[in-house]
Amino acid sequence: MSNIKIAVATGRATPFFPTLSMCLKEARPSVLGIFLLRFLAGSALAIRTGGDGHPVETALGALVWVSAIWSVYLFNGVMDVREDKINGSRRPIARGDLDPDVALVYVLCGAAVSLTGALLLRGPTIWLVAAVLALGYLYSGPPYYLKRGSTGTAVVGGLAGLMSYLAGFTAATGGEWSERGSAALPLFAAGASLWMGLIGTATKDLPDVAGDAASGRRTLAVRHGDFAVRVGASVTALTLACTFIGLTVAAHLALMAPGLAMLAGAIAVAALSLTPLSKGDRSHRRRPYRAFMVTQYALHITALLPLVTHLVLSL
Repeated sequence: MSNIKIAVATGRATPFFPTLSMCLKEARPSVLGIFLLRFLAGSALAIRTGGDGHPVETALGALVWVSAIWSVYLFNGVMDVREDKINGSRRPIARGDLDPDVALVYVLCGAAVSLTGALLLRGPTIWLVAAVLALGYLYSGPPYYLKRGSTGTAVVGGLAGLMSYLAGFTAATGGEWSERGSAALPLFAAGASLWMGLIGTATKDLPDVAGDAASGRRTLAVRHGDFAVRVGASVTALTLACTFIGLTVAAHLALMAPGLAMLAGAIAVAALSLTPLSKGDRSHRRRPYRAFMVTQYALHITALLPLVTHLVLSL
């Protein structure tokens, strides 16, 4: 099997499995992981608030959704070659280890697999998959290149997050909201999507100002400087976390653990953002973004833990 070859438009044949591995790295496994957690959180919170669980559909739905997100982020890597090289990215395309034309073939394959799988599922999953693929194209490709502005990046990021929770809810319940359902899922989905759309957008751009400016991207850091963005991200993160906890308490929802995780992450983002950053050290400048990512994982894991614990105890 390791000798399987794939022919591409360049006329060259490429080893399938090594290329697939590089495509997975290019699509950023940490990002794929958080999208999987979003999907599972949508399923778990739907079940916890009265929905009926459908484990087979949920498992297939998770594979379909991650395949679609993989296609979207791999396409983003194909379209970001210039700025990634300027910014010193170590992903396979920027390093020259993965031909963008070859990666584009895998983008199309991933999209086809996700659409085909979605057709096998109940409810509006096919429309959600088609929508996230279209949104990913509009973000990275012509004619709009929404990635070039912070507003487009925030909107796309927030919508992709919301669709992930809805896809998880749909797979677990068939899209039918139980009368016993509560506001837990909508509140969690809104809060976590805002965390991604606002805090993720701001902190992701901090290490990439040079490459973004050279490629014509008008991010907040390019337009206003990274200090203003770091201050804004700190204030926004703390405000969002406190608002989330306040709404959780006011509505008597079982979301205090995710709320405290978000608050801890907001404090970390603020502390790292307001620490003077070295201009030449990209790794140092990525620390606020890393804090944002770790917080995302903590937020979703704490939302999943009660259901996982219940399932384990019921075995």
